[in-house]
Amino acid sequence: MKKTIKKLDNNVVKALTKVCERLKDKNPHFLWLTHTADYANFPNSLLVYFVFSDRNAVSEFNCSDEKDRVIKHMHSELLKAGVLLKQPKRHVFVDSEEACELEHQGDWAARIRKQ
Repeated sequence: MKKTIKKLDNNVVKALTKVCERLKDKNPHFLWLTHTADYANFPNSLLVYFVFSDRNAVSEFNCSDEKDRVIKHMHSELLKAGVLLKQPKRHVFVDSEEACELEHQGDWAARIRKQ
């Protein structure tokens, strides 16, 4: 990984860590997040996966104002890190541990590759 790409990825990780910690404090069903990116097509290729405990928690989150607030916070933190997303909602996937267990036997790498 080139030095500039590594620095950019580190900045993305720092920004998303802030989002993750805040959401963990506010939503007991939120567990973790991760991201993927093809830095040859960045930031268009950036995808952020928000992982909740179960499908009900995902449904609640998707139908609430909380999702919009989280996306705005993510966008704000990424902007501070120098990453501009033109349509932040298109970069977000919401999923659950329960669904991954049922559909991919807990193999998150396989699940994310299917997205």
